[in-house]
Formats: sequence, C-alpha cells, structure tokens
Amino acid sequence: MLNLTVMTGRMVETPELKTTANNVSVTVFRIAVSRNYKVNEEYPTDFFNVVAWRGTAEFAAKHFKKGDLLSVQGRFETRKYTDKNGNSREAVELIADNLYFGESRREAQKPAEKAAEETDDFDPFGEDLPDFPG
Repeated sequence: MLNLTVMTGRMVETPELKTTANNVSVTVFRIAVSRNYKVNEEYPTDFFNVVAWRGTAEFAAKHFKKGDLLSVQGRFETRKYTDKNGNSREAVELIADNLYFGESRREAQKPAEKAAEETDDFDPFGEDLPDFPG
C-alpha cells in the first residue's frame, strides 16, 4: 500500500508551535491549493489541514507565515474524535513529513505585478537570438 501525497499551496495562517504534555513539538495549519482548471473564470481552491510534528513543526513555525507558498510531502490520515456535543466525528489530515519553500524570500516580498513585469522581458542570454531554421 502507498499513502504518499505532495501538494503545493499557500499558507492560510501563520503556524503556531505548540508542545504536547510529553514535550513533543506540533503545529497545525491550513493550506489553500488551487485546482488546475477554471470554473466561471476562477480556479477552485481546496483547503487542507496539515499537521507537522517534532522538527518539521519547528521548521514550519520558524520559516513560514500566512500567504507563503510551500510544498508539503506527507500522507493522509484519518482521526476519530468526539465533538463537544458528544457526536462521533472523523477528520482527514495531511501529516507533513517534509516541507519545502515554494518561492524565495525575495520573490515572496515582491508585489505580484512587479514580478510579472520583470519576467516578461527576461532574456537569459542578454541579447536577441537569431531565428533558427525550423
């Protein structure tokens, strides 16, 4: 069996590092992941709960904040619990094994319009290239 997931999305909130009674670091946060197709001129977005433990939790709390783009590699797990009204519930959570930066700090600090303008005129060779016979 294989339970492996990789998602790239934006942080919905800044992760808050907590510690369990057994002194284990944990953080829970949500990511917004856009689908790769449009519905009524907009990309639908799904929101996923992510749980990070120990060093991964500490890394998340230290390096990520609301709005940051990141990739999460991990696995989905279901957890059963009883809500405050005594009803049985089930939660599906993405347990993060690894987190990766989705953009550099410099890119994250640029306004989106400015970044788009800079990439439109990008010439990797610094000069115009001749037309090649096709």
